[in-house]
Amino acid sequence: MSTATGTFDEGRAGAGILDRERTIAKAGFNRWLVPPAALCIHLCIGMAYGFSVFWLPLSQAIGVSKPVACGADVGLIGSLFTTSCDWKIADLGWIYTLFFVLLGSSAAIWGGWLERVGPRRAAFVSTMCWCGGLLISAFGIYTHQLWLMWLGSGVIGGIGLGLGYISPVSTLVKWFPDRRGMATGMAIMGFGGGAMIGSPLADMLMNYFRTPESVGVWQTFVVMAGIYFVFMMAGTFGYRIPPANWRPDGWTPPTTQNAMITSGHVHLKDAHKTPQFWLIWSVLTLNVSAGIGVLGMASPMLQEIFAGSLIGKSEIGFAALDAQQKVQVATIAAAFVGLLSLFNIGGRFFWASLSDKLGRKLTYATFFVLGIVLYALSPWAAHAGSLALFVAFFCIILSMYGGGFATVPAYLADMFGTQFVGAIHGRLLTAWSTAGIVGPVVVNYIREAQIAAGVPRAQVYDRTMYILAGFLVLGFICNLLVRPVATKWFMKDAEVAALQAKTAKAGATAQYGSFGIGKGGFDTAALLAWAVVGIPIIWGVWITLSKSLALFR
Repeated sequence: MSTATGTFDEGRAGAGILDRERTIAKAGFNRWLVPPAALCIHLCIGMAYGFSVFWLPLSQAIGVSKPVACGADVGLIGSLFTTSCDWKIADLGWIYTLFFVLLGSSAAIWGGWLERVGPRRAAFVSTMCWCGGLLISAFGIYTHQLWLMWLGSGVIGGIGLGLGYISPVSTLVKWFPDRRGMATGMAIMGFGGGAMIGSPLADMLMNYFRTPESVGVWQTFVVMAGIYFVFMMAGTFGYRIPPANWRPDGWTPPTTQNAMITSGHVHLKDAHKTPQFWLIWSVLTLNVSAGIGVLGMASPMLQEIFAGSLIGKSEIGFAALDAQQKVQVATIAAAFVGLLSLFNIGGRFFWASLSDKLGRKLTYATFFVLGIVLYALSPWAAHAGSLALFVAFFCIILSMYGGGFATVPAYLADMFGTQFVGAIHGRLLTAWSTAGIVGPVVVNYIREAQIAAGVPRAQVYDRTMYILAGFLVLGFICNLLVRPVATKWFMKDAEVAALQAKTAKAGATAQYGSFGIGKGGFDTAALLAWAVVGIPIIWGVWITLSKSLALFR
């Protein structure tokens, strides 16, 4: 084994520090160091969810204490270049749209490249794009050029989101063949947790840098870019991939083969030709459309449905609240959003881990059946005035929204094998881009139509909840139709061997084993790595829970 290892190491001695060959783990490497590396990336790019914390300060970047309104002749194009008046929140909000359109499209376009060059190079490019985009945006704020913010954070940052999001997927699936769902859940929960940490951090920094002449946002962007750069580079160089034919020490694949877990590999160029790809694409689209529509309207929904009940004045409807009462109600609704975010994060780990026991298909069936019931019952909870039940229903719904994201990479690995799962996942994320349009449009436009029809504010979401339940019925049917991939789509053994040649140990290409890699468990190095990501997560959870107590006073 020592001879084989020596030859293997010499073969990659000339490789660049970002090359795939330099990321192949050596004997003694502990696989539990890889999830914290993935979390370092995801906790940073996950701040995309929390960018709304900047909208209000940026809408008065010139006026500082209050917005300087633009003239009627300044439209959207004019606002991209004006330096004499403040930006509208609606114009800033396009950055949020660009985030998720570019996330899905860049993941689809460059997913195949990621599989060729490895996770380290992809994570490095993601770091440059995300942190560089923040710096470009900071300059855009400093010079009051909105187009620079769209370009920096929206476009360049959006590309960084896509590459960063998919960079650990195939790596973690290969490191944890015995616990695929748990592994991807650990990393992808970081994307949900990014805003939980980043939003209060951004608020603290803006308060620190705020002066009578500045709202403190461009300085906050610069500092956050620096902090994120350090964390993301640590994650980038923490990535390792296992050699071909590696297996965890003492683990062998189950002797009773599950028909829903393949032992073969489907090539990237063929995956989208199968009905399974489009069924799972539809499953993710429908699950996410339902969840993201609610998440985007969670604050106004709670305020309009419960209104005065939130401050102990159940007899006062939303329209009758005075200015001070509306501020109190909005504060409590913000706590509701924070609580939903926490369940979004926890659901990513809980449901993905549970899917290792239940199977992916049954896990998604659970999402849809339970979701249908909860969406259908939510109007009843609202009309009954049960705030606790209403909050509980949507916390569970949002846990399944997050769980859907975290479980789908393992679902794809089960269906298509692990060789191209990162790239296939990248293409599947176009479902997220689609859902990001469908969900909010359905919720927002139905709400507007109901209000225009004179429906009381406390009832405007009833029809929406029933429609979203209908989405989940369709999702349940799509998931029910998923069957094992036909054998004609699987690659030949020789094709797989050729692709894996660069990560195969010399003299051991036909053998399976641990090669002394992956052992160690939670040793000192692993505990330190987990502490680096765990401490910020615990801080974010504490902040969220402390604010959420207002819901139950």
